[in-house]
Amino acid sequence: MAELDPRHFSKIVTAGADRAPNRSMLRAVGFRDEDFNKSQIGIASTWSMVTPCNMHIDQLARQAEAGVNAAGGKGIIFNTITVADGIGMGTEGMKYSLVSREVIADSIEAVMGCEGLDGVVAIGGCDKNMPGCLITMARLNRPSVFVYGGTILPGCYEGKKVDIVSVFEAVGAHSNQKISDQELKNIECSAIPGPGSCGGMYTANTMASAIEALGMSLPNSSAQAAISQAKTEDCRHAGAAVLNLLKKGIRPRDIMTKKAFENAITVVIALGGSTNAVLHLLAIAHSAQVKLSLDDFTRIGKKVPVLADLKPSGRFLMADLVEIGGVQPLMKLLLDKGFLHGDCLTVTGLTMAENLARVGPYPVGQEIIRSFENPIKKSSHLIILYGNLAATGAVAKISGKEGEFFTGRAIVFESEEKALQAILSGKVKKGHVIVIRYEGPQGGPGMREMLSPTSAIMGKGLGKDVALITDGRFSGGSHGFVVGHVTPEAFVGGPLAIIRNGDTITIDAHKRRLDVQLADKEIKARLKKWRQPKPRYTRGLLAKYARSVSSAHLGALTDL
Repeated sequence: MAELDPRHFSKIVTAGADRAPNRSMLRAVGFRDEDFNKSQIGIASTWSMVTPCNMHIDQLARQAEAGVNAAGGKGIIFNTITVADGIGMGTEGMKYSLVSREVIADSIEAVMGCEGLDGVVAIGGCDKNMPGCLITMARLNRPSVFVYGGTILPGCYEGKKVDIVSVFEAVGAHSNQKISDQELKNIECSAIPGPGSCGGMYTANTMASAIEALGMSLPNSSAQAAISQAKTEDCRHAGAAVLNLLKKGIRPRDIMTKKAFENAITVVIALGGSTNAVLHLLAIAHSAQVKLSLDDFTRIGKKVPVLADLKPSGRFLMADLVEIGGVQPLMKLLLDKGFLHGDCLTVTGLTMAENLARVGPYPVGQEIIRSFENPIKKSSHLIILYGNLAATGAVAKISGKEGEFFTGRAIVFESEEKALQAILSGKVKKGHVIVIRYEGPQGGPGMREMLSPTSAIMGKGLGKDVALITDGRFSGGSHGFVVGHVTPEAFVGGPLAIIRNGDTITIDAHKRRLDVQLADKEIKARLKKWRQPKPRYTRGLLAKYARSVSSAHLGALTDL
């Protein structure tokens, strides 16, 4: 850690007689004479009214700005985009979801680079905001703190807690005539009571927890309600923390080390987190110049148990975890058991062990976080599979409740929409392995999440009776026997492209294999006849993305 000039970047923009025009512009947005001698800290806000996940972040950004100003810096708020995964899900628009991660990263980099900002507080809510912010922090390597916008409070329907996944699964139940039109409408109207990210251990809460374990957010930032005094204070403290990092010369790559990524993976596993964490942590690590691969998830996953009984496969919501103390007591348990690297530096300027030193245990009798003697699963639910369908890897989310071995006959679909129609109409039967292809990063393009099909499967009562494999992704809300991120993807000639209806496919979590029961000679013969489809988009953002994006097993990056 080299000593940093607290105005290393901003003085290039504002110091000296020749920068009078620059200062003149800044005076119009509220700068005074004394502000030009302060560190300028960007407050990257992902506020938007397109999603409840981010609808409150404009107010959080003002709190972070106030924290910077009170600590002696000058905060400057600027915005970037967000898209709403829950709204785009199951439509063509969802192809923009993963793409938005890159747009967010690029846009924050553009503002920070152009305006000469010395550090950043980034505030994210919906799924792609968080890794987008972290990718930029790692690229720029300027003192940075991430703030999670916070989890939503649960809705209530007939005395039960409900959330967005409850609505998706209600659609499947409705198609199976288990609930009426009015019941579906009532669940729809009850599930989202206000601001905050989707309430289970879905992708937003998973990534918030991973970022805290990575050391890039303040203690317990990941486990606070969106509308709470704790979240307001988190934002103010983050503003002050960036200036402390500037003073101490601590930059993101000092924090985001290989051991820090191992801590993040460990916490994701213990919480039963989303498969998207694999994709996003690989991408962030690349930007931080840290070598991380799918095999690191296997190595760590063999020893770390799943301890959290959280949705989608468990019983509780993130708001329930917040009530008993959040993620910090879990991290303390993992540290004491030797599963975390306590010497990793964090944005507090202290190590992980120092941050956790005074953290107490969970309340006696709580049922959300299990003991090591009574885990949900003795090893990771995130299983990296290889085989003749996944030469460079695939990611399965197998909690154990649906079993760890499945063999069935393929029923093949060229898109998510066609698969969903078949599930809802009853065409998909027990024993089927649903294959959804040409949904990968290049082929989709954009690697859509298959929450609609997986929720329909659960709503139809087929969760233990069918499997689903895809070169697309899964929402953190997906559960059941599901395998995504199959690489090489179908669009580039991966064997998924030549699967036919009736082929036998085997998923074996014990052996970590994904195979079609075909001879190598037959696979080669089919591939020889295969022809790549024409790109679905030839102009615009999706076309540019498809031309530049890497394979999912590398993190689906656009700057390799």
